[in-house]
Amino acid sequence: MTKKIELLIIDPQVDFCDPNTGSLYVPGAERDMSRLATMIRRLRNKIDDIHVTLDSHHLIHIAHPIFWKDSHGKNPPVFTNITREDVEQGVWTCTVPGLYRTALEYVRSLERNGRYGLTIWPPHCLIGSPGHNVFPELFQALTEWENRFAFVDYVTKGSNILTEHYSAVQADVPDPADPSTQINTRLVRTLENADVILVAGEARTHCLANTVRDIANNFGDDSYISKLVLLTDASSDIPGFEPHANAFMNEMTSRGMQLATTKDFLK
Repeated sequence: MTKKIELLIIDPQVDFCDPNTGSLYVPGAERDMSRLATMIRRLRNKIDDIHVTLDSHHLIHIAHPIFWKDSHGKNPPVFTNITREDVEQGVWTCTVPGLYRTALEYVRSLERNGRYGLTIWPPHCLIGSPGHNVFPELFQALTEWENRFAFVDYVTKGSNILTEHYSAVQADVPDPADPSTQINTRLVRTLENADVILVAGEARTHCLANTVRDIANNFGDDSYISKLVLLTDASSDIPGFEPHANAFMNEMTSRGMQLATTKDFLK
């Protein structure tokens, strides 16, 4: 019986993948996308479905500098870590005072869930900007695949300004009033029906890691985790966060996730 193969590509966007213009460039991402594009062309008639997640932010966002200020009114430098203690002690406060209580509860929630603290990122993947687009070399390969009269399933995430949304399955702190931040059961159930789920994209330290974890945690059966195949040469790390990637790899391979390369899969 022919296996149903689906490809899940995490945030293959210009802002992450272009070394010249990407506002949050992940070193090596452009080569990841090139290898992935080559594989898609090679397996054009064997990949049944392709899902592409798109980080989709507003300039005003809880993880962008504009949201916060210090006692002198200055915004935090990018890559600043803002802790619960920082907010409680007034090291950083909200640019808009009315958001203070919400922001304080947010950093407290991040501390409780233990996934990540609050990192201030360069504004990236702004909705409508060139940086939001799929990296051109990969987009061309996706378009060629769609010429089979198939279509890529684009999954947007991150437009809620009050929570980070590393995982394509759910926000770090879901907003009860915003369904887009809650578990994307449609995506999880769709992937459950595949025999093989190839995973690639950026970055392995953040969005890819959390998406894969949340997919695995929401599968109806733990045995389904063995369907996940990480393409190790089609994902890279944000420098300085490599321990997150190592923890992810150790955890998920121990739970059954498999590894392959774009060249070796179905060679």
